[in-house]
Amino acid sequence: MSLKKIHPAYLVAFLTLSITLLAIVFPQEAVHAALKGISIWWDVLFPSLLPFLVISELMLGLGIVHFFGTLLDPMMRPVFRIPGIGGFVMAMGFASGYMVGARLTSQLCEQKLVSREEGERLVSFTTTSDPIFLIGAVAVGFFHDPGLAGILAIAHYGTAMMIGLLYRFHGRRHETAEVQLAPKFSGPMLLRAFKAMHAARLADGRPLGTMLRDSVRSSLSLIMVIGGLVVFFSVIMEMLTSGRVMSLLYMAVDSVLRLFSIPLPLSQAVVNGFFEVTLGAKAAGSAGSGIPLIHKAAIAAFVLSWSGLSVHAQVVSLLHHTNLRYMPFLMARLLHGLLAAAAVYVLWETLGPLRKEAAAFLPSIDIVSSPWGSTLQWLFPSAGFIFAASLLLVPLLYLVYLAAKKMYELVAKSG
Repeated sequence: MSLKKIHPAYLVAFLTLSITLLAIVFPQEAVHAALKGISIWWDVLFPSLLPFLVISELMLGLGIVHFFGTLLDPMMRPVFRIPGIGGFVMAMGFASGYMVGARLTSQLCEQKLVSREEGERLVSFTTTSDPIFLIGAVAVGFFHDPGLAGILAIAHYGTAMMIGLLYRFHGRRHETAEVQLAPKFSGPMLLRAFKAMHAARLADGRPLGTMLRDSVRSSLSLIMVIGGLVVFFSVIMEMLTSGRVMSLLYMAVDSVLRLFSIPLPLSQAVVNGFFEVTLGAKAAGSAGSGIPLIHKAAIAAFVLSWSGLSVHAQVVSLLHHTNLRYMPFLMARLLHGLLAAAAVYVLWETLGPLRKEAAAFLPSIDIVSSPWGSTLQWLFPSAGFIFAASLLLVPLLYLVYLAAKKMYELVAKSG
């Protein structure tokens, strides 16, 4: 075995042994951290993710994904260099949360509806927070400021689209998937979309009851994996804190924050968010009343877009059986976090008055203490709005692309 393969194995073994020893030395802290992770999973992640995971499975089996893929194919390819089916993945990812986009992308890779580099482009910008978590848990629950939701949403989802546009240059120029959706059928676009949906439904072949059962079963299995990873990273963070390792990480982050004149108490939010997005966003919201809100919002935007190593591990667990690489996803998350934080500073003065007006109209609710009540009834329309807006944004970007292409052609002809 080469040294290149031995060193990572030794490192993982050393870290695992260290965490185990710390858990033995601090058993009470480990149990409390595990209970905190379970609470986060049950109160926030389980109710917000499970319905969308089941729905996405059903839509794939019913051929609805193929329907939208055929309609959006002429627009998604020139804008993002991915098949039109990626437009539906984008809308579902924006509306449903971190894991749905990765889940759908892995399924498309298995069915050879996207190539490796198309899948890497797709998962790079569809792994976003869902509006229920961003609005309810972060803006309302952690910051107690509903008006902050607009700035965070625009910064988060807007820069995600920027990542998609930047990643269109990722990969070979002429690579494409082995299977194409639209060219298999003739006729008007809408008719081809219905034909693609019907063909996908026949190819699946499962009765509706069987499909629903399989969707619930696979979604619950994924939810359990997500819960286990959240608890695992919660325990790791607590063990690192008890072992005084987190203090060293805080000092390292402090030196970076000084370069950007960001208050040093926010280093805890950055470090927590590096491991787990919920803990990082919560630390940013409770960083202290003396810290300007704009800095806390920027750090929260960074944490939401970076998404934490916990989400990274969840995505890797979904993509491990595909040929998609982790490094493009890692670079996209880091770039998304930096762009989202910068977007908060850019948008703050412009959207500041709107934030105060929105806070006066939005209800004062707390998704953390009551996730099953009226909070979800108010927030689910927000998810639907994000879904519809994502689909409508694709034609708009396509028109911008056509206008830019036409202008380029005119400039080239005149020159």
